[in-house]
Amino acid sequence: QVQLVESGGGLVQPGGSLKLSCTASGTFFRMYTMAWYRQAPGKQRELVARITAGGSTNYAESVKGRFLISRDNTRTTGFLQMNSLEPEDTAVYYCNADLQTTSLSTLINYWGQGTQVNVSS
Repeated sequence: QVQLVESGGGLVQPGGSLKLSCTASGTFFRMYTMAWYRQAPGKQRELVARITAGGSTNYAESVKGRFLISRDNTRTTGFLQMNSLEPEDTAVYYCNADLQTTSLSTLINYWGQGTQVNVSS
């Protein structure tokens, strides 16, 4: 069974940095688009950043120039480097990815369990 597992969350002071990781475990054929979403208390879940299989990226306006999404060459792990963090970045961050479980299967969308990021002095 395929799972997405996030790590790297925690407490950081304003202006600090954190790097989140998302690893796909289990047996699958290929990972395609991978994205990070976040949900703050009382707010809707929002897209933070997305990276395609070809490496194209897009970001929410609120994080442009501060966050960087990437993935490793095996395409099983993705990262979100978060710099110049602000209290408004406090949220649960979720990894999301489209995976093909076999070479003949359709894409299936998966979510991770989320990792908490708190930005506070």
